[in-house]
Amino acid sequence: MNISTILLLGGTILALGCSFYKDKKRTEESMKMAWGLFLKTAGEIIGILALIGLFLTLVPQSSIKVLLGGPSSLLSGLYGALIGTITILPAFVAFPLAGSLVQKGAHLIAVAAFLTTLTMVGLVTMPIEIEHFGKKFAIVRNVASFLAALLIAGGMVIFL
Repeated sequence: MNISTILLLGGTILALGCSFYKDKKRTEESMKMAWGLFLKTAGEIIGILALIGLFLTLVPQSSIKVLLGGPSSLLSGLYGALIGTITILPAFVAFPLAGSLVQKGAHLIAVAAFLTTLTMVGLVTMPIEIEHFGKKFAIVRNVASFLAALLIAGGMVIFL
């Protein structure tokens, strides 16, 4: 464990101890509620991680290298951006997946484009966005977010 993890765990245990000291009954109720929420989401998290593992098993490393790690890092970045645009994944799942993609041979630019479009662009959720915010807003926001994601990924060239 690194120092950050130790500090966070220590702080959490300290805060929990203070909470128990202040109001034991409410703290116990909160812990029961938190445990229930954990159990409710644990299945989903495990399912998503299993799907990622299945994806990485079924998709050959050579395909990942061709699509996201080809000779052109700019074209690979565009592919990564397009994949991120149509993918729905929680960020806490996307980051480990991104690390796995880099290990399998994907360019950092492609992974950066994938992650930024994944979090900033919502092609699949666009109908809901149109319903709540209007068609013009949804289109402008998604196009601007896509272009910004490409700029962010392109900025990775400076750091490589």
